[in-house]
Amino acid sequence: MKDSFMNGLLTVAGKMQSNPVLSAIKDGFIDIMPVTIMGSFCTLFQFIISTHAEGYISLANVPGMAWLEVLTPIWSTANYGCMNFMAVMVCFMVSMHFCENIGHPGDKTAPAVALACFVTLMDTTATGTMKSAALAEISNGALALNGTGEEDVAIAIGSAVASTYTKADGLFTALIVGILATLLYVKLVTSGKLTIKLPDSVPPNVSQSFAVLFPTVITVFVFAVVGFIFSQLFGLNFFALISAIMAPVQAIMTGLPGYLLVVLIMMLLWWFGIHGPNVMSAITTPFMNTAWAANQAIFEQIGDTAYKGGSTGYQIISAPFGNVFFSHTGSGITGGLIISILLFSKRDDFKAIAKLAIPCGIFNINEPIIFGIPMVMNPLLGIPFFLAPVASVVVGYILTRIGLCPIMVINAPWTTPTGILGFLASGAKLMGGLTQLLAFATSILIYAPFVIMANAQTAEA
Repeated sequence: MKDSFMNGLLTVAGKMQSNPVLSAIKDGFIDIMPVTIMGSFCTLFQFIISTHAEGYISLANVPGMAWLEVLTPIWSTANYGCMNFMAVMVCFMVSMHFCENIGHPGDKTAPAVALACFVTLMDTTATGTMKSAALAEISNGALALNGTGEEDVAIAIGSAVASTYTKADGLFTALIVGILATLLYVKLVTSGKLTIKLPDSVPPNVSQSFAVLFPTVITVFVFAVVGFIFSQLFGLNFFALISAIMAPVQAIMTGLPGYLLVVLIMMLLWWFGIHGPNVMSAITTPFMNTAWAANQAIFEQIGDTAYKGGSTGYQIISAPFGNVFFSHTGSGITGGLIISILLFSKRDDFKAIAKLAIPCGIFNINEPIIFGIPMVMNPLLGIPFFLAPVASVVVGYILTRIGLCPIMVINAPWTTPTGILGFLASGAKLMGGLTQLLAFATSILIYAPFVIMANAQTAEA
């Protein structure tokens, strides 16, 4: 029974890792990680150099350093470039990887086609309201002022794309289009029936462009028709429809019960020697990044990282929350195991492995101790291996919900040491770092009794 379950789990994990769609999504998000981290830190730097950042560590508040606020546009524009085009970058990179995964590597046109299809589904007319006085002013007298000037006037701007399509709000649509457009394009190209063959005298790059001309035209046209059907015939916004469909799943994935289930699945995979977060990342990353990007947008507006009973609109569980409370010192919070071994273990082999694992554990890399103890298939230490991350997540969630811990809004590099990571991820809030250290302390308490029991087992042996 045990062997059949293990074999089944290994089979499922193997299929997930080798699945061309999931693999493309995972690799696409990994590729844009440096850009999103840069954008996240730009948000933090905006507050660090702003004299209006009340409650934050601000260099501009230091006497003689107020001039730093002049540099704010550097960080705000860089943040805009990194964060407000996340969906565009994901669509492009996922298309590129998926094209490679389905046996069509090196095609540089496929990602461009997917991106064109993505844009065709956008509404290029931005609508809103403006005070009649303001509208009359910017029209340079072309529009007469009627009434008091305080009336709201509906306006429409053509040839404009709202950032709600290009930033994290459009992630799910970007993933769907990146996969489906690439699949259709590759199918048409590999059919060989739509290829335009030019003489050998034509340069290869020009010949290749014409060879994929008809597949490109057909693919983009199909998505343009789909967009027309949804918007003109049914009055539906394709992006809004996809968001509405994914909203219940998003709520489950970023809610405490659903997230704890994901944590347990990842730890179960780790216990069998499979990199759980790596296997599950293609499924979890879109939901976690969507929540994180929404939080960061709120942070840019209000600057306050307090949950306040949800009145601010913040979501507690997001990508930075997972980095801070699930995987600090590595999956399973094995830094707690290292300290427990150094304090309570009487086994020389455990102590030797723990000492070797310290440098890696500081930077949240725990393969040395997972495979050195080993934690894989370990019936005794496997129990705290599951319990420690669950406890850490619950501690972080509860303290955030009651307002003692700030929301994690900055996606700091996952290799940042414990304490510093919580401090940075919470927008340079001291309680963010202290809460992460408290969650880490719970892992030590959880591992300690099992390390002591391992001493007894050794004595009996």
